[in-house]
This record gives sequence, C-alpha cells and structure tokens, in this order.
Amino acid sequence: MIKHPEQRIGVLVDVANMYHSSKNLFNKRVNFREILNTAVADRKLIRATAYVVRTETEEETPFFDALIQQGFEVKMKDLQIFAGGAKKADWDVGIAIDAIKLAEKLDVIILVSGDGDYQPVVSYLQNNKGCLVEILAFKKTCSSQLIDIADDFVDLGSNSKYLIKR
Repeated sequence: MIKHPEQRIGVLVDVANMYHSSKNLFNKRVNFREILNTAVADRKLIRATAYVVRTETEEETPFFDALIQQGFEVKMKDLQIFAGGAKKADWDVGIAIDAIKLAEKLDVIILVSGDGDYQPVVSYLQNNKGCLVEILAFKKTCSSQLIDIADDFVDLGSNSKYLIKR
C-alpha cells in the first residue's frame, strides 16, 4: 500500500488487547511510542487515541501519563467487577463508534488491535466511508480474517523494537 505525506490518519489503540498479546506471547510490554511512529509513517496525524481500562487501585496512572506524553489522547473506562468475580472491560464498541465518527476527517484509520470483532467496522469504513484501514497487531494473536480485509497489516511481532522488557 502506498503511504503518502498528505494522508490524514487516525490511530486507535486497543491497549488491553496489545498488553495481553505482548505479555502472553513474549512476556514483554508494548512500546507504544514505536507503534505510533510506525503507524504515522511521515503522514499527517490527526488523532491518536489510546483506549485504556482503569482499575480500583489506579496503579496504571504512570503508564497513562506516559501515553499522554507520547502524543496519545487517553480515553478511560473503569474495570467492571461482577458478583461472582468476573471482570470485564471492553472498548470494542467505543473504538468502532469513534472510528466511524472520525472517518469523515481521515483518509486512513489505523487500528492497533488483533480483535476479530472489528471486522464489520473495517468493512464499513472501507466500503461506506472510503477510508483505508491498516491493522497493527501481533500476527500470532490477530484474527486472520482481520488481516485479510485490512488494506495493510504490520506484524508487531516481527520486530523487537515494538517490545520492552518487563
């Protein structure tokens, strides 16, 4: 795919998806600064949003502050804990809605997630909004259907610069 300097791009990062993938695959943390650099690729960054989950302890606050310093807008959601102990924090719908809302202002939407639940929104953005959609994710944990429909795919597992030792 041709990437040119005039393309207006938005980067939407499913932080929990990236965190768990890098932890499970490599026992390392994600280098979000490098991911943003790769995503931008000398194009016009209009918006970079990191979607995060806040726990009761708020021990993630320094991490959230680091994301902000790296140029991300951070959107937070509280972790839900259900009676019985199940925990849930899911940004899929929020990210999909933001992608659709931003599509009018962008040429390229970059989803940093391997979650196959994004397939319908990727198709919608391509077919109804005329946006190119790029996926940045770890290939080993990325939906193969998501890779297939993306206009471009970057395997974050192919280069150690996307990982930081724990």
